[in-house]
Amino acid sequence: MNTYVCGKCGYIAFDNVPESCPVCGAKKEAFSLDNNAIKRPTDPNNLSELEKKHIPVVKIERKCGLIDSVCLDVNIKIGEITHPMQSQHFIMYIDVYLDKNLVSRYHLTPEKLNPALGIHLKVNSGKLLVLENCNLHGRWVKEELL
Repeated sequence: MNTYVCGKCGYIAFDNVPESCPVCGAKKEAFSLDNNAIKRPTDPNNLSELEKKHIPVVKIERKCGLIDSVCLDVNIKIGEITHPMQSQHFIMYIDVYLDKNLVSRYHLTPEKLNPALGIHLKVNSGKLLVLENCNLHGRWVKEELL
């Protein structure tokens, strides 16, 4: 899977470069191929402390707590060991994708927010991809089937 990074906002596009960035609107010329843009664990069965602080933890609830219609609650926490949110070391944003298409970007403010969020999806199938961006350690990903 090829990954293309927007040089303006850091958005990741998978497989193909979009005509314009869905986050910042930059033209396709702003993207560059970077297949090392996303970090993955060296050994998924034996995570290092760094990996435990950066790989998103995703919990899917098949019953929505707020909306009566078809909805999935998806709770996301950055790190099995909660990632710090200090001015010098923090999660800048969390991007949520469904089937490699951006659903939303959530910006986080250091010292004001915990590195977690809850979303309500109107779908009940597909491949969810959660990508976080740490200001010091880069982008880390977690994939889950709905």
